[in-house]
Amino acid sequence: MGLDGRSMHSAIRLSWLARVPQLDRYAMGLSGLCAVHCFASAVLVALASTAGGMLLNPAFHEIGLTVAIILGALALGRGIFEHGYMAPAVTGSLGLGMMAGAMQLPHGNGGETLWTLIGVAILALGHDLNRRAAH
Repeated sequence: MGLDGRSMHSAIRLSWLARVPQLDRYAMGLSGLCAVHCFASAVLVALASTAGGMLLNPAFHEIGLTVAIILGALALGRGIFEHGYMAPAVTGSLGLGMMAGAMQLPHGNGGETLWTLIGVAILALGHDLNRRAAH
C-alpha cells in the first residue's frame, strides 16, 4: 500500500522529527528539571526569601512553559503520526494545561507549586506513554 499525496506530504514534513528518537526522553527530563525547580524554589523561599527571587521571576516560568509546550507539541505530535495513538498527546496536553493554569495562581500559598508539580507529572506520563507506544 502506498501513501496518498496528503499522507506523503505529512510523512516528509515530519521525517526530520524521526531523527530525534530521544525527544520524549528529553521532554521527560525537562519535566523532571521543572519538578526539581518547583520544589527547590519553595525550599529556597522558605529558607531565604532573597535567594529565591530570581527563581520566582515570572519570566523564568513563562520561558520554561514555552519550552515545555514546544517540546510537547513536537514529541507528542510526532507520536500521533508514528503510532496513531491519541492518548499520550491528550495526557501530555492535560499536564501542560495544568502547568499553564498553575501560573495564574498567586505565589506563596503553595497552590501554584502543587498544581505545577501535578501538571509536570501528568506531562511526563504523557511522554512516557508516547515513548512506550512507539516501541
